[in-house]
Amino acid sequence: MSAGATHIAIVLAAGGSRRLGRAKQLLSREGETLVHRAVRLAAATGPARLLLLTGAQAPEIQAAVAGGFRVEVLFNPRWEEGLASTLRLAAVALADLEAPCLVLGCDQPALELEHLQRLLAGAAAAASGCSAASHHGMPGIPAVVTASLLKEATNLEGDRGLRAALRQLPAGSIALLEAPELGFDLDTPADVEKAINKGLLDPVR
Repeated sequence: MSAGATHIAIVLAAGGSRRLGRAKQLLSREGETLVHRAVRLAAATGPARLLLLTGAQAPEIQAAVAGGFRVEVLFNPRWEEGLASTLRLAAVALADLEAPCLVLGCDQPALELEHLQRLLAGAAAAASGCSAASHHGMPGIPAVVTASLLKEATNLEGDRGLRAALRQLPAGSIALLEAPELGFDLDTPADVEKAINKGLLDPVR
């Protein structure tokens, strides 16, 4: 981690991938699992702390990132309740910190380090202190949020994420990164097949 780092990085990897039928976190791109890739990209931004939130198939996912990273692994025993429970866990773990938080998942195979760097730069210049990738016309993750906005996650329920909170920010106060390629995520077997055809995923064995 960078001694002068001013942000926290949070990698969300707790989901059960129900519609996909297998752990999307353990799919691979160029021989690297998507969870390892997400952690690697997050680490490359130089965060003061790097958190990995696990849930379903936690041992396998934690093993996929073992060694090479100073990462704090937090297990969400209530992962089946949805994304909100994982964000609540992160918010509680970071309750005493005021640093901005870079939040990303594992199911956007087109994600690159440049996306994260541009989000951090955008948030630093934004009136709200927040930035988000814009895909399908709406803000979403990856995103950089203030500590106060992350704390609002303690009120979330079900599969609600940060999108609703981001949309409530004053118009023009959030830095939006137009990244339609990040709108392509992995929810179904058809999505995986498309990603393989685009060269974004390795063939599934």
